[in-house]
Amino acid sequence: MICPKCAHAQPDGTEVCLRCGVIFAKVRVDHSASEPPPIHEGTIEEKPGDMDTLQLAGRLVIWAILLVWGGKFIFMPISGEDFSRSYMHLVNLPFHEAGHVIFAPLGRFIQVLGGTLGQWLMPAVVTASFLRRKDHFAATVGVWWLGQSFMDIAPYMDDARAGQLMLLGGVTGSEVEDYHDWEIILTRLGLLQYDHVIARISFFCGTLFMIGGLAWGAGILYRQIQSRRRPI
Repeated sequence: MICPKCAHAQPDGTEVCLRCGVIFAKVRVDHSASEPPPIHEGTIEEKPGDMDTLQLAGRLVIWAILLVWGGKFIFMPISGEDFSRSYMHLVNLPFHEAGHVIFAPLGRFIQVLGGTLGQWLMPAVVTASFLRRKDHFAATVGVWWLGQSFMDIAPYMDDARAGQLMLLGGVTGSEVEDYHDWEIILTRLGLLQYDHVIARISFFCGTLFMIGGLAWGAGILYRQIQSRRRPI
């Protein structure tokens, strides 16, 4: 036995230290009970059993809306202005235009490409932020948004040669020279003749992100529902 005060070794069962005279019963402290568990600031770690009924129902509604809405986008034609008329296009557009401004110091080519990068980076940053907070369901919505953003830019890519889409300034790419982002990008890269292929690759990537986000969200909701059914 070791004295907690002077660290002097002595026979087991001793109640008073043979060196310093301290009474062991008065100095024994349960440190594990007195120390609170560590708190990690800025994180919200979800446990399946912590989800209340109203919050779970709200998440189910959100997931169902994203499923139906996502299906509409997946079967929407790449060519034409269907995507530009959607509500999500209005969500993506400010980040697209902000990307042009943010990347402007890096030169003309990166400035033009920055519109698309800004449109993709924002949902990616949102997803990463929710993952850092361990709010995994919210992160799945971010992945869905990233997928939709990849789809949203596909018609712009597809229109690089034709220049028929109505752009933000109220003109088409064929009406104003050096104005259509993806005509400029693909011309600089020598890939203008592959505009349709590149558009379909972007659309396919968006579809994968969107389906992946929905599947991930479904898995989270399934585990939360099962945890509520489990008897205590």
